[in-house]
Amino acid sequence: MQVRNSLYDKVVLITGASSGFGADAARLFARQGCRVVLAARRLERLESLAQEIRSQGGIAFPVQLDVTQQSQIDGMLSTVLKEFGHIDIFFNNAGFGRLDWFENLDPHEDIEPQINVNLGGLIQVSHAVLPGMLAQRSGVIINMSSVAGRLAAPLYSVYAATKFGVRGFTEALRREVRPFGIRVCAIYPGGATTEFSQHSGNSNFKRSVRTPDWLRMTSEYVAQKVVDLARHPRRSLIIPWWMGPVIWLDAHLSWLVDLAVSGMVRKYHS
Repeated sequence: MQVRNSLYDKVVLITGASSGFGADAARLFARQGCRVVLAARRLERLESLAQEIRSQGGIAFPVQLDVTQQSQIDGMLSTVLKEFGHIDIFFNNAGFGRLDWFENLDPHEDIEPQINVNLGGLIQVSHAVLPGMLAQRSGVIINMSSVAGRLAAPLYSVYAATKFGVRGFTEALRREVRPFGIRVCAIYPGGATTEFSQHSGNSNFKRSVRTPDWLRMTSEYVAQKVVDLARHPRRSLIIPWWMGPVIWLDAHLSWLVDLAVSGMVRKYHS
């Protein structure tokens, strides 16, 4: 495996590692010589990914985890510390979306789970991991947000709320722990080729505003940016680059964005 010394032998914990950004980041971290802990609910997928990484000479350790269950978080952390002794890098990646008109979202199937996983789970696993990083006076935490954490769109009501929450949590924690050698970052990706769209709903409006395939990032591209953040931490990263001007437009000319969106909402809302 290719090894770059700045990340070599680091212990990396990744939640949501069974697919998408998490799985691809695990592969890339392993190629840097990291020892990778794969955490997610789908243990069979984690074991398959771990075997793939090991077959290429990497070190991977799968552990089943539901980030909404405190007992599983505690058990995961105990297992990881017993196996590796510490955690250097934490990619806080577990999350999902349910995109539909707000009144159509089911309180128990769509609303509560998004809040509990995307925001509550992210906070609780951070809370579990942080004491070890404080004790060693080093560490990097990378929180997966979304451009929906900077730009709230129709259908994204609850999902955007969780990702705006991730942004606020990240900013506050970053300022708390930076004096102690710990870097906290947020990454805000736009549309990418992952399983997200397969499970987030299929309304007419969603299909009409879907990012065209030729503009969608690959999962591997986003994962590489996560590895780059681990190597060179920074406050935040918005990708792709052209989302920056769109977010600026929404912040400074929101009336224009509202005007454009209103016509589409009237057309598709029934």
